[in-house]
Amino acid sequence: MNIQYEYTVKLLSQVIANSDDHPNLNAAATILRAFDLHRMTDLYGDIPYTQAGYALQDAANWFPVYENQKDVYTAIIADVKAARDKLSATAKGLGAQDIIYGGDITKWKKFANALLMRVAMRMSNVDQATASAVFTEAYNSGTFSSNDDNATIKYLSGPNGINRNGLNDGLWGTYKYSRDCKISATFIDWMKANNDPRLMIVSGGVGDPDNPATWNTNPEDQIGMPNGFTGVTMVGADSPLSDAEKTSFGVNSVRMFSMLNLKALDWDDPYLLITYSETELMAAEAILKGWVNGSASDKFASGVKGAINSWTAFDSSFAKSTAEIDAYISGRGFDAASNSEKLRLIGEEYWAATYLNDIESWSNWRRTGFPVLTPTKDSNRYQGINIIPRRLKYFESEISRNPENYQSAVNRMGGDEFDTKVWWDGGN
Repeated sequence: MNIQYEYTVKLLSQVIANSDDHPNLNAAATILRAFDLHRMTDLYGDIPYTQAGYALQDAANWFPVYENQKDVYTAIIADVKAARDKLSATAKGLGAQDIIYGGDITKWKKFANALLMRVAMRMSNVDQATASAVFTEAYNSGTFSSNDDNATIKYLSGPNGINRNGLNDGLWGTYKYSRDCKISATFIDWMKANNDPRLMIVSGGVGDPDNPATWNTNPEDQIGMPNGFTGVTMVGADSPLSDAEKTSFGVNSVRMFSMLNLKALDWDDPYLLITYSETELMAAEAILKGWVNGSASDKFASGVKGAINSWTAFDSSFAKSTAEIDAYISGRGFDAASNSEKLRLIGEEYWAATYLNDIESWSNWRRTGFPVLTPTKDSNRYQGINIIPRRLKYFESEISRNPENYQSAVNRMGGDEFDTKVWWDGGN
């Protein structure tokens, strides 16, 4: 938390404070600051927002106030709308310094509306009237119409740690393939059960990570790593593995579970912020809620298709045929499903679509409860209870750096625990 504020939020706040004569730069920085702080409030709950990053402007901001999450949401909506409406094709352009859209103001406006849709949908369980109004205005103002509009940070395969995808760098470090990065059984089993064409996009196969000749890429042979097990409990009485699999694990565990696909983890691969597939799936849900007009089935289909096709941005070999994608969408049975089942299908596909965007995936799960997930039985689990965290605990340095405001937030939220729910989390 502290690193995000010290670097990203402070930098964007300073750009905003010093760019009154450059409206497009000011607007873009405002949208990105709101985007970043939206993720922060979804992770923690009450956070500093208005004063965050502005210590150089006023000493009163040295110890920023933690604001109620509901008020943070109100401020985000206001800031993003104002920034969107400030963007102008006639003002000084952003040019090559814009590593998201290359100075395309029209796409920045779409990005702003996509963010407003995300914010609105997140608060839909606790303030449906405001959520509906914000979503509808943003949706009707124009949002993403294809994967070409996806908000992604563009990277290069440059020198160590410079301008390269940190998500990938964090997974692999200095190694080309890591034996420790395996795919969850939850996701592998879900893809196999639904004949998802993304299975062998996400998975690089099973086998010896250091010997490509051993990699088995047969979809039926993929095995996800069970969640919440240690090397000891993996072969214990509670293990979901068969006796044969337990033996295999004991002999050479590094080879038996599906590995992450190396082709999706190049340093110059894009980092996803918001995608077309997300906006289409949100639109499908909004139609079911009666917020906007249209066909939920069409939006569901285009959202799933967009999610699958978006993988080609990582590697051209990930392309799937129209027939494969259409067969998968048909097999999901959306058209014949009840409204409650349609909401489940949308939630599951949103989860799959945000596979590389874990904050969004987790946040939408907390809102919807889809997919239905089971807490692990890890012997080192938090406080000895089986829970899936509802938020992150504040960073420890906050207790000493900003104690009074920290304590006020904790008192207001009812605690600083992993199971303390944020304002918009209606529970599931």
